[in-house]
Amino acid sequence: MELMTKKEVTKSKSKVEIRPIPYLPHTDMDRNEMLSFLGVNSIEDLLKNIPSELKNFKLDLPQGKSELEVIEEFENLAQKNVPMSKQISFCGGGVYNRFIPSVVNEIISKPEFYTAYTPYQPEVSQGTLQAIYEFQTLICNITGMDAANASVYDGINAVVEAALMACRITKRKKILLAKNVNPEAIAVCKTYFWGADFDIEFIDFSNGVIDLNRLKKSINDEIACLVISNPNFAGCIESVPEIAEIVHKNNALLVCMVDLIGLAILKSPRDIGVDIAVGDGQALGNFPNYGGPHVGFIACKNDFVRQIPGRIVGLTKDVKGNRAFTLTLQTREQHIRRAHATSNICTNQSLNALAVLVYLSYMGPYGLRKIAEISLLRAHFLANELEKLKSISSNSCKLAFNSPFFNEFVLEIPMPASEFIYKLSVKNILPGLDLNGIDGYKTNQILVSVTEINSMEQINKFIEGVKNIFNGGVI
Repeated sequence: MELMTKKEVTKSKSKVEIRPIPYLPHTDMDRNEMLSFLGVNSIEDLLKNIPSELKNFKLDLPQGKSELEVIEEFENLAQKNVPMSKQISFCGGGVYNRFIPSVVNEIISKPEFYTAYTPYQPEVSQGTLQAIYEFQTLICNITGMDAANASVYDGINAVVEAALMACRITKRKKILLAKNVNPEAIAVCKTYFWGADFDIEFIDFSNGVIDLNRLKKSINDEIACLVISNPNFAGCIESVPEIAEIVHKNNALLVCMVDLIGLAILKSPRDIGVDIAVGDGQALGNFPNYGGPHVGFIACKNDFVRQIPGRIVGLTKDVKGNRAFTLTLQTREQHIRRAHATSNICTNQSLNALAVLVYLSYMGPYGLRKIAEISLLRAHFLANELEKLKSISSNSCKLAFNSPFFNEFVLEIPMPASEFIYKLSVKNILPGLDLNGIDGYKTNQILVSVTEINSMEQINKFIEGVKNIFNGGVI
């Protein structure tokens, strides 16, 4: 086979030299030439390392289709899906179906935001940096904390990072974790702390809220922090000031997962004794989208800011004295040695954080409070109406806990939760999350969530559907 040549221009000190460089041509080779080139005699020899049971089957592929026919095929398949917009959903537990104003997608779809990369060069990233800075500012305004980071992957990741942050601050290697936080947070904490060789002890809950007597017995001077959620996974409101007092007596820190919309009507974490507030911004301008993507945040008091993980955008001045933004306190593995990094996560969810920023800016304090009030009032109306069904039939549903709650509650029914959910879902009513298999909950319990999306008409349909189930009727 002859070698063809191409010309390459290279520069020397005195002149430009043109010399030939050989390369293999792109030619059509038949099967035998290819096999010979590979040093085998047949296709069978080439594939001899593949087990026979993996080779001896029939693909049974249909005849090829045109592009138009393929599109029609996928459209027919897609029609089997039932989108959330065509269902009545009361599912929550960390992913919420809330109203998203059209201005959110209009702004985050702008190319300069949608395609932006990490703002390592502040001189060409002022727009992105300012958006992140404003996001941090609003998180601080809502939580009452002094500083917030530029976001992390999700609320679950934020819980773990905050717990590790507390361990660095206190120089202790054991955490207490309430069993009524999101079970995904529990699972990820177990993984992280196993890898870091730290200890976890779990605190049981009673009547939906943390057992204070158990907490008092478990906490000591070896504990770095207690991790709780308010509202917790069961939807109940914790006695955070009392919990904070117990924790701080032992010089430990209190990490609390919060609901940003709930904070429109609840006291801020700072006011009730929380040291590090974490949470998820999915419900504020981000679609559920099969469970993601999310955007987590971490906010803390100023004393702990140098241990906060992830990125932080700071406000400064440029050489001309004008206001400018830049990344600051960059204690991540990309900037210092891995062993000294506050976090080994080298990203932030800036686009999703921008959605939160636009949502909060658009809603404002009044709008946010209105959404929180609607969610709370409708959730309590639904819970009260379901409780009334006990007067119709003793074999009916009831609230599992009688502790105060925000917009979620645990419903207990006299049948497996999966059966209850199926009977309603066939009529496109999703009553909530099956709690079967989650530590601390029963097989006949579901978590019901109510948001501003759930109109009174939807709520009444849910109630009628439940009535029919327990009256032996058809929904």
